[in-house]
Amino acid sequence: MILPMPRTIVLLTFAFLQGVNCLAQPASPALANVWSGQGCTSSGCHLGIEPIRELNTGMMRQIMARGKASEDPDGCTVCHGGDPSATAKAVAHKGARAQLSAVGGPNEFYADPGSPWVNPRTCGQCHKEWVRAEWASLMMTESGKVQGTAWAFGALEGYDHGWANYFFQNPASSLERIGTEIYRAYMDVKTKEHPNVFTKEQHVMPEALKADELDRLKTNPELAAFTYLRTECQRCHLGVKGRNARGDFRGMGCSACHIPYGVEGLYEGTDKTIKADQPGHLLVHSIQGSRNAKVRVGTTEYSGIPVGTCTVCHNRGKRIGVSYQGLMESGYESPFTEGGGGQLPLHSKQYLGMTQDIHAQKGMLCQ
Repeated sequence: MILPMPRTIVLLTFAFLQGVNCLAQPASPALANVWSGQGCTSSGCHLGIEPIRELNTGMMRQIMARGKASEDPDGCTVCHGGDPSATAKAVAHKGARAQLSAVGGPNEFYADPGSPWVNPRTCGQCHKEWVRAEWASLMMTESGKVQGTAWAFGALEGYDHGWANYFFQNPASSLERIGTEIYRAYMDVKTKEHPNVFTKEQHVMPEALKADELDRLKTNPELAAFTYLRTECQRCHLGVKGRNARGDFRGMGCSACHIPYGVEGLYEGTDKTIKADQPGHLLVHSIQGSRNAKVRVGTTEYSGIPVGTCTVCHNRGKRIGVSYQGLMESGYESPFTEGGGGQLPLHSKQYLGMTQDIHAQKGMLCQ
């Protein structure tokens, strides 16, 4: 089994996966222990697939209760959409239950419900405020990265963070922010002190130059900034999936952090319909998040979000994720694998083992 991190499994507590009760359904002991074996989990389909959360948790009971109300006892369609009564994959993975669509749920089948392009109708059914916060996050807008790169290339005068991956308007009031009163007051002060960073709105950054436009670089070399941004820097934002390369497999949006992926991108669960030797799949069909969210992979159980999940993206730029773990990029393939073979690349690079970052040594975790 390959867990999505090289050393220890760390625990991170994320309060937004606790205390959610948007569906307000009473707990049902009958739903606590086993799948119904109907619909998506019936024989011949996804029999044996791991429940996205433990069946006796409040979150899972609520999902299953909402599914039952739309004739889907296991609640798969509450997040994924689709038709649980179909027997053919092409039909099952199409459309959505009208009862769910009518109240803001899926209106189509979604293979990755965590994707930001669909998650207002999936995760946002219960976690509306966190979907909004995701869209406002630097992991999504990347306005800081755009500003820094464009300024360094000479494509931008001043320090205004006016460009992003997509058009976005910052909160007009601190009351729209998630956090304590102290945090909101802090953000009010920062916004007043740095209006060029906390701009009222951000616009889509310029497109990369097309092949027949490269002559423009002779007179305007600074335009290369946007080709560089769009082909290199921006490939890690939450609106896209990770690369199909060792160490770079991940989902989109909410799934980028909350769905586990292994280093090799191989599925290690018990759903026989998912090819275990085909890279590009999640590690197991489970949510990782707070210490209340238990993830089981074979005989191993963990909770929290492993450091390896963070380093899928945070291995470039300042290399903060890999340096935290004590890994330094190297042009050499040593140490070699058993039998004298070259080192397997990670994030398309080779590394030397160095001393862990002092924060890791002292037990401070990624936040």
